[in-house]
Amino acid sequence: MKDSGSSALRLTIAVAVLAAAYLGMAWFLGRHIPANSTVAGVPVGGMSPASAESTLRRALAAKEGAKVTLKAGDKTFEIDPKSAGLAIDYDGTIADLSGFSANPADLWDKLTGGSDEQLATTIDRARLEAAVKAAEATLDTPVVQGGVTFPGGKVAVVKPRAGAMLSVAKTSDEVADRWPTTATIAPRLDTVAPAVSAEEVDRAVAEFATPAVSGPVTVKVGAKSFAVAPAAFAPSLSVKPDAEGKLAPVVDNAKLVAAVRKAASDAGLEAKPRDAKITFKGSTVVVVPAAAGATLDEKSVVAAFVPALTDPARTATVTTAVVQPKLTTAEAEKIKPKEVVSTFTTNFPYNPPRTNNITIAARTLNGTYVGPGEQFSLNRTLGQRTAAKGYASAPVIEDGRLKKDYGGGVSQVSTTTFNAAFFSGVRIDQYLPHSFYISRYPEGREATVSWPDVDQKWTNDTGYGILIQASVTSSSITVTFHGTKVWDIDSVKGPRRNVVQPKTIVDNRPGCVTQSPSTGFDVTVTRVFKKASKTVRTSNFSTHYIPEDKVTCTHPSAG
Repeated sequence: MKDSGSSALRLTIAVAVLAAAYLGMAWFLGRHIPANSTVAGVPVGGMSPASAESTLRRALAAKEGAKVTLKAGDKTFEIDPKSAGLAIDYDGTIADLSGFSANPADLWDKLTGGSDEQLATTIDRARLEAAVKAAEATLDTPVVQGGVTFPGGKVAVVKPRAGAMLSVAKTSDEVADRWPTTATIAPRLDTVAPAVSAEEVDRAVAEFATPAVSGPVTVKVGAKSFAVAPAAFAPSLSVKPDAEGKLAPVVDNAKLVAAVRKAASDAGLEAKPRDAKITFKGSTVVVVPAAAGATLDEKSVVAAFVPALTDPARTATVTTAVVQPKLTTAEAEKIKPKEVVSTFTTNFPYNPPRTNNITIAARTLNGTYVGPGEQFSLNRTLGQRTAAKGYASAPVIEDGRLKKDYGGGVSQVSTTTFNAAFFSGVRIDQYLPHSFYISRYPEGREATVSWPDVDQKWTNDTGYGILIQASVTSSSITVTFHGTKVWDIDSVKGPRRNVVQPKTIVDNRPGCVTQSPSTGFDVTVTRVFKKASKTVRTSNFSTHYIPEDKVTCTHPSAG
């Protein structure tokens, strides 16, 4: 009995030792990678998890940081893995390869087995899709829609071609599955079919486009006719697809009518109406009669011309319509100025270049008609004063000094016109007095002008038309407003204020212009509106004049 008990004890101890050894081996092997294991081609067999992770990080560092190239044909686009939310999960990868197990099969596999395992990765899907979407502009191939155009009156055909559009979701799946072991990945592209087939384009060319511009279209107007060339009417033509992909001709009626009317005008079969004109014959106000115009009827042009494009006869018969002038002779006679509303004269000294400029400006101003409610602009009426228009170089004021420039003296025309406007009662919108006082002009009631910004503007709010008459003698200019008198205007000038004495300047520059001195001062002029000798309202015009310094020029070539 004693021996039997000892044997059992020894057996128990032996089993316990073997079990402990087995479990110890299992524990040891659980802390190491199976002997023949690789991860993404990197050998890690027999290594501890820490050693395996370190090995993988070193071996895969370049791949993990390398950009992913999406390549479609000859188009490529690179994605930065980090920016796209791609990362290798080293902990997860190692965890799948190690761990404790008492299963004999698992232990045997750890001692003798192993395989090439995939890397575990983490993907930020939103960032990945955003990175892939950025490739659309590079990798997409636009669909080419078939069509027909008519450059220069010729037929130009665009053949349809399918396009390709990047599938962001599918391409993101490809990148997520194949990164980081694959550096170049083919993106997933969806085919985009054109809306119009090649056969449909050919049909439109044969049935409409080619016949439409095969030659000129003859337009008949009564007994007369004229031709419209394809180059003239082709810009009005186009071919557009409908919802079913069928091409249909489209005509821009406005462009077509304009082209046909232009050809009719060139042929002398269309004339614009001429408004009646209120002007002078000598010193008498007269009306130049209006004339009605003739134009092709728009509806008849469209109705006849479009079918003619594909008709072998290529002939369109259209009708005309009378176009009345905006201002008829009868209407002009009704509003023709009946009396002198205001007139003003200013005198000027002998200076041939300056007188020349005044004469040209007055001639341009003469006969200007300002309708009720219209705004007058002296710069718009005269235009830029240039040598090409005959203007000469004469003194002008700039920064308080006289200098010479083309159009010098036109301010005399401006001041005279301003005073005629002042006494006519029209609304003064814009004016600028001279910087220093010039004795030939009324104090505080004068206006300079300079191209293009310094202007004289007023609005004819009298309710009647105003016809401007301007005449020049060798020493004066007179501007008269003809119309219907509404107001009696008085001008009341206040006293000079804030008087400043001029300085004396000696200038040795060749461009110097001599100046006579005059004091600077402030003055206010009151415009009094009267009817039947009773004051209705007043308005003030305040002016600040700087002193005109005495300038003595000492340079031999000074003017």
